[in-house]
Amino acid sequence: MIKLRKLIFIALLMAPLSILHAQSDSSDEENPITDPVLLEKLKQIDTMEKLLEITKSDSLTTGVINEEREEKFISARDRQKTLLEEAKARLLLEEERSVRLQKKFEDNEKILEEISETLRIRIGNFGELFGVVRQVSGEAIATLKNSLVSIQYPGREEGLAELAETRNLPSINQMKNLLVILLEEMTKSGNVERFDSEVILPGGSISDAEIVRVGVFTAVTENFFLKFVPETQSLQVLARQPARRFRSMADDLFELDEGYTAMAVDPSKGQILGLLIQTPGIGERINQGGLPGYIIILIGLLGLAMSLWRMKYLKEEGDAIKRQLQSSEPSKDNALGRILSIQKENQGVDPETLELKIDEAILREVPQLEKYHSIIKVFAAVAPLLGLLGTVVGMIVTFQALTLFGTGDPKLMAGGISQALVTTMLGLIVAIPLVFLHSILTSWSTSLIEILEEQSAGLIAKNAGKS
Repeated sequence: MIKLRKLIFIALLMAPLSILHAQSDSSDEENPITDPVLLEKLKQIDTMEKLLEITKSDSLTTGVINEEREEKFISARDRQKTLLEEAKARLLLEEERSVRLQKKFEDNEKILEEISETLRIRIGNFGELFGVVRQVSGEAIATLKNSLVSIQYPGREEGLAELAETRNLPSINQMKNLLVILLEEMTKSGNVERFDSEVILPGGSISDAEIVRVGVFTAVTENFFLKFVPETQSLQVLARQPARRFRSMADDLFELDEGYTAMAVDPSKGQILGLLIQTPGIGERINQGGLPGYIIILIGLLGLAMSLWRMKYLKEEGDAIKRQLQSSEPSKDNALGRILSIQKENQGVDPETLELKIDEAILREVPQLEKYHSIIKVFAAVAPLLGLLGTVVGMIVTFQALTLFGTGDPKLMAGGISQALVTTMLGLIVAIPLVFLHSILTSWSTSLIEILEEQSAGLIAKNAGKS
């Protein structure tokens, strides 16, 4: 019975091996065995006992490996279970901690509200006072930065920046410092002081110079007015200085060691002096007038030269006529003498003929006395017309610019109109004096002609009485 069981077991073991062997034989050529261990074992199988021995050995080995894998799996499962339990425990602790922190946060919020309310009650009106202090500090910083005194005393606003930006209650020392700075600014703004500082010259170079500061209004150096630039905290020499009388005042102040002297100050704290740079001079104004402006100036110069020349001539002629009135002998160096000589040269002629000859002589003298008067009158009338022409041309150019660039910049229109009106100004400047000069010349020559006519009438009457 035992032998039968062994045979059945061996047959069952041999069946798959035979199948494997058959498959191996059928597919040796297609799928050869490459595992060296298996090949070695197959080479060792030569009997059934050997096959049985190898099978038992492999079964034992596989059983050990499976047991080891099972033990590892169980160990890993237990470890994962332990980690899960630990994570759950930590989660529970963190949830409890979160609840405690939330409760503590709510309690702190209540305490903070109570403290804030207590602080508000204790501060009372001091809160408004400290707000005013911070506001004044901010304004003081801007004042100091824009003050001419800061050139002499720099860095005064540094201590106020923290006070202006802080949200805490200012200390007594901080408020005292603010008061001291404001009082110092008030005091220094009313003093005339001398100090050394750097000055930016018109060419851009920097030079050390002695400065005389007149409060917060004006600063001068030797023969120059200075401009304070708050952005760079520097002093610049004005590219265009004021009139000579103001520079003379600056020189007197600069050279003064003690005592009093007259001085011009800029109440706008440099803005008016700064505008001098943008204000065009006489030459620039003339250039703005263009060709009509140059023609007007030429007409004015010609008219002035003619007027002065004619004044000189009429004065000399008037003096000569006065001398002739005091003399009994006619002289041909003046108009009256030449007319009187007509009577002397034509003695014995009838009164009508003498009158005609004298009238002829007067007609010859009158053009000389009224020479160039009409030209001067024309110049006086043409000058404003040319000015108006230049203005019209300038306005056309201005409106063309407005058409191209729009009206976004009022300075563009204002500047164009200003340039256009320059010619009108030049025309009036030329015309008004020429009108007065023409009137003076006309009156002067008319008075001389009246003397000639009076003397001629007397001469004719005297000759008629003799006949």
